Amino acid sequence: MSSSHSHSHNSKVTLAGLLITLGIIFGDIGTSPLYVIQAIVKDRVVTEELILGGLSCVFWTLLIITTFKYVFLALNADNNGEGGIFALYAQVRRFKSPYVIYPAIIGCATLIADGFITPPISISSAVEGLHMLFPDTHINTVPIVIIIIICLFSFQQVGTEIVGKAFGPIMLVWFTMIGTLGAIQVFSHPEVLKAINPYYAFNLLSEYPKGFWILGAVFLCTTGGEALYSDLGHCGKKNVRMSWNFVLIALMFTYFGQSAWVFANHAGSTIVDAHGHPNFRIFYSLMPQWFLPIGVVIATMATVIASQALISGVFTLVNEAMKLHLWFRMKVNYPTNLRGQIYIPGINWFLMFGCIAVVLIFKKSENMEAAYGLAITVDMLMTTLLLGFFYRIKTHNFALPFLMTVILFTIESTFLIANLEKFSHGGWFSFLIAAVVAVVVSVLFFAQKLRQKHTQFVPLKDYIPVLKDLQEDQTIQKEASHLVYLAMAGDNRLIDTNIMYSILRKRPKRADVYWFVHIDIVDEPYTKTYHVNTIVPREVFFIHLRFGFKVEHRVNAMFHEIVEQMEANGEVDTRSPYPSLRRHGMSADFKFILLHTRVSADSDLNAFEGWVVRTYRMIKKFSLPAYEDFGLEMSNVEEEVVPIFIGPKKEMNLIRQH
Repeated sequence: MSSSHSHSHNSKVTLAGLLITLGIIFGDIGTSPLYVIQAIVKDRVVTEELILGGLSCVFWTLLIITTFKYVFLALNADNNGEGGIFALYAQVRRFKSPYVIYPAIIGCATLIADGFITPPISISSAVEGLHMLFPDTHINTVPIVIIIIICLFSFQQVGTEIVGKAFGPIMLVWFTMIGTLGAIQVFSHPEVLKAINPYYAFNLLSEYPKGFWILGAVFLCTTGGEALYSDLGHCGKKNVRMSWNFVLIALMFTYFGQSAWVFANHAGSTIVDAHGHPNFRIFYSLMPQWFLPIGVVIATMATVIASQALISGVFTLVNEAMKLHLWFRMKVNYPTNLRGQIYIPGINWFLMFGCIAVVLIFKKSENMEAAYGLAITVDMLMTTLLLGFFYRIKTHNFALPFLMTVILFTIESTFLIANLEKFSHGGWFSFLIAAVVAVVVSVLFFAQKLRQKHTQFVPLKDYIPVLKDLQEDQTIQKEASHLVYLAMAGDNRLIDTNIMYSILRKRPKRADVYWFVHIDIVDEPYTKTYHVNTIVPREVFFIHLRFGFKVEHRVNAMFHEIVEQMEANGEVDTRSPYPSLRRHGMSADFKFILLHTRVSADSDLNAFEGWVVRTYRMIKKFSLPAYEDFGLEMSNVEEEVVPIFIGPKKEMNLIRQH
């Protein structure tokens, strides 16, 4: 199955494709209207300057950041139809700039941190509509939000294909509802359209007291941009662009409509409900009383979908990180047949507990608004840097990409400064998570660098004479009839030095047949091909095994199938070499040896390298065991540690005395 074919399901624009796109891609950005205008107005006195200024900022942010940067620029920077910061990094790292990894690490860490706060804030702001439904009773929404979060994460195992089919129509209803409710207000108070003039935005930032800090609230309208880019692989960019036109119109109507309603009903005062309570939701005030229960239900469903968009984005991100060896091995399931639809149980439950912690710490959506947006601003800045680099390479032009990067970076830095006020209000929480994730990714990156620097490959032909002598040396006890090593070397002319160290030096391992297997996981989902190089007929073989990212890692079963095919061709004998067993038609014994490199105690490490090695060993404890990752649980497997030397050996300067 070619890679072009694997995208065919999501590259054409179809009605079903557009509907699924609404369900999977736009959930996060589509539910921002629940809290954006609320966060701008907060407890401030409603004035024309505040309302038109805040609305003008929202309008231009959606056009410049979401539409221009994400829907136009970022979607053109896809990697074989996949989006997200690592897909972008994978394209620019080919040009060997050593610095592009840092924006990728920071971006990955901050997007995962955002995954902890998006579901709680979205779901809380929807469920808090119950306060409007039952104004006289005190409802504690925390348990309701936690139950919804538990259900949402438990549902992830089914995969987003089934979910996407149900989610699309719900999001269609949601966008139609918010657009219609907003449009009614805009037609009643068309003067609100003046906010399209950017003068009001500049006026708010320069003249309004503490107006600059309102940008922290305005920024919430575009936080879903990064999730939109990460989830690109599920739907294809044509579908995303087509449906964005509809989504953007609905969003503009709801923001303008909410602002018109606030100004028409509360000019000159602060916003409270009829009882003087501040737990008043502007979003729900646009609904007639009879429609409120329906509105709360639709909003709650939409926020569950918004959370789904971000969770899918985090799964995609972690999976890409694992393929780039920037994350430790975890179990990955493919619940559906669609490309890009994955489920990572470890990440799922980790996110779930994090979201529950956020709900218990902050309790109300208004407290979460104060913490939300800080981490994602940093993520957006990192994407901007990588996009600038990508377009510089793609267009072979320096000036235009540089100008684009400077403009976007300036706007987003302004948002970052405005968001820094949130640090003490709870922004510290997402920064703490981002810092932990960034440390994990960095350690794995530097550990990989150390290993690559010091894993050497040697010509395999140089070792053939010694292997043949070893096979004939009866003084050495036989390790196995067939000995199988997984090799890092992708070239059959080379072999890893640590494999030769294991066979010849650690404890000489005599076998009748030596097998070296190199595994490539490729982008075509269902590829299963192999190539055999016969190094010494019937005695030494090098197998190059290629399988797609959707194929289960069952190396043991695949290897034995290859051996059976080779035996049928007369290339190898798999009957037991022991006469007593051979007489009864018994098969030979096979043994897999998995090598783990460990930095030698004799290595001279500097302080940083020492820290990387120690932390890497700690992180490795959480990793899926290599034998399980390769589907070798049922085989005869031995794991062995071989040393790698880093830096010059420590000189002991010993003096011999006579």
